[in-house]
Amino acid sequence: MLKLQTQIEGMEAYFGDVHKVIRANGFTFCSNFEYDHGKFDMVLCREGGETIYIRIPFNVLKGELDHPNAYIQFGQPYVIKHVVNTGLDWDENSLLTTIGFNQFQDPVDKDGNIIDKSRWEEAGEQQVQRIYRSINDFQIS
Repeated sequence: MLKLQTQIEGMEAYFGDVHKVIRANGFTFCSNFEYDHGKFDMVLCREGGETIYIRIPFNVLKGELDHPNAYIQFGQPYVIKHVVNTGLDWDENSLLTTIGFNQFQDPVDKDGNIIDKSRWEEAGEQQVQRIYRSINDFQIS
């Protein structure tokens, strides 16, 4: 994991406004969330069974998550690499996987070693800066 130093950390906004900006900029809201915190992800690179993500975590300060009026505060963004087995998953769920009911397998390594760290730090910081500027523009409008 590569922690990033960006201006977005500590920024506060309404979830509904942020969610619109995030989607418009290629990020997704992670469906694995609690009502008091969550994260936004974007794929920076996918090759074979390795995927490098930029992840922007946040906490809910007021309200409940996934409601537009929830007030959130961003945490420290980071770059993370997931490594998955690209072959068939031959366990008790393999029949379900084959017929499409279980389309996502757990990563073999949720925090894989990232080669060329400076490249991915720069790429992550650029994406976060783009989101930061977009949220500021949205809030000013």
